[in-house]
Amino acid sequence: MERLSRLYWPILVTPKNAVVKTLDATSRSQKLLTELGLIKPAYNGTFQIMPLAQRVLDKCVDLVRRQMRNVGGQQISMPILTPSELWKKTGRLDGDITEFYLLRDRHAKEFILSPTHEEAVTAMLGSSAPISYKQLPLRLFQIGPKFRDELKPRFGLIRSKEFTMKDLYTFDRDTATALQTYTQVNSAYDALFRQLEVPFVKVEAASGMMGGSLSHEYHFIAPIGEDQLLSCDSCGYAANVETVEESSDKACSHCNSSSLRRVPGIEVGHTFLLNDKYSKPLKAMYLKENGKPEYLVMGCYGIGISRLMAAAVEVLASENELRWPTLLAPFDVCVIGAKQGSREEQAANRVQNDFCSSLGGVCKEEDILIDDRSYLTIGKRLLDSKRMGYPIIVVIGGTAANPTPKIELHFKSEKLDVEPSEALKLIAEYRNRKLELYNNSFESKEHVNSSEASFG
Repeated sequence: MERLSRLYWPILVTPKNAVVKTLDATSRSQKLLTELGLIKPAYNGTFQIMPLAQRVLDKCVDLVRRQMRNVGGQQISMPILTPSELWKKTGRLDGDITEFYLLRDRHAKEFILSPTHEEAVTAMLGSSAPISYKQLPLRLFQIGPKFRDELKPRFGLIRSKEFTMKDLYTFDRDTATALQTYTQVNSAYDALFRQLEVPFVKVEAASGMMGGSLSHEYHFIAPIGEDQLLSCDSCGYAANVETVEESSDKACSHCNSSSLRRVPGIEVGHTFLLNDKYSKPLKAMYLKENGKPEYLVMGCYGIGISRLMAAAVEVLASENELRWPTLLAPFDVCVIGAKQGSREEQAANRVQNDFCSSLGGVCKEEDILIDDRSYLTIGKRLLDSKRMGYPIIVVIGGTAANPTPKIELHFKSEKLDVEPSEALKLIAEYRNRKLELYNNSFESKEHVNSSEASFG
């Protein structure tokens, strides 16, 4: 069990009469995550992740890693520095490179501070002996930092210069099997976003500088979203407006209905079928059954981990209180004891000790937070806990000193006065539901009409 008094939690305290400068670029998630001490601005466009936010990111990474392994992904780690000559071979340095960090070592060799790793991972395969067709499909993923020199970083972790990303690279023998992989990975993305229980929409998207023949984006719908999405109420078709011809934004290209709506979205995932755009110039090949070499057909699949955390807050939180997806909350339960020096302190402490001992058998101890700042009133600590968005808050105060001790259970905006045994039962029910959600089978039913559900 974590004790709050030992937790590094640099909450932003604003003096009473201070004049607060309003930042035009501040989003709800940036405001709350900064004010409540989960992130700290480092320098323009970069942020320091504090312990509470790191717990959320770690849980998000765990969910993503499980889904990638469900589709046969093998985790690797690639260097952050990529030789720029690889990007020259694929032609990606011929376009707009203003968002790339380019640097040179002491030998004047040029590198890119990697925003993505298509070239690096493909060159790795190209520099090795061709793999056998028996080893396909090959699916390699990594989770780590990426860099982009944003002209105007904004909205905190939603558009920053350094971010945490999961990138999966897949290699198949031909277009048909690559399409099968594309479908399987998209199904894994569907399963992941269903687990998070944040309304999302999957849309057709442009391939952009990544190239390739097929692309989809996953979005959370939010007012600050920088992508404009079109949705058809009649057939459920959805697309990024970048893929829609100007003359087609008045009628659905699939059913010709005029029931189109335009909404802003925050992109949290992107999938691409790249064909041989990278494997051919970087000579990544496999050996066919007859022993002859053939170029690998490639796909790439990204999820912005740090952006995902902020975007979930953007959608779920109120103006003054964080709200977390069930599987991402930094702690499941926060326990608040009696105030130091209060009449009920001794009796409440005995109830708290017994309760916490039993609670450790219901929840993982690492998911329990004890707010032991007993020098503060219960009301102040309860307010802090609600603002932090802990799913369950247990208050062991005055009623714990009654002949039949009772405690307060705050859950989903409800306050219940219950005996400790009943509170443990309710917490166990919550925990079981969370475990069921966590263990939700990858083979769950297809996500039908996701765009309708998310746009509605």
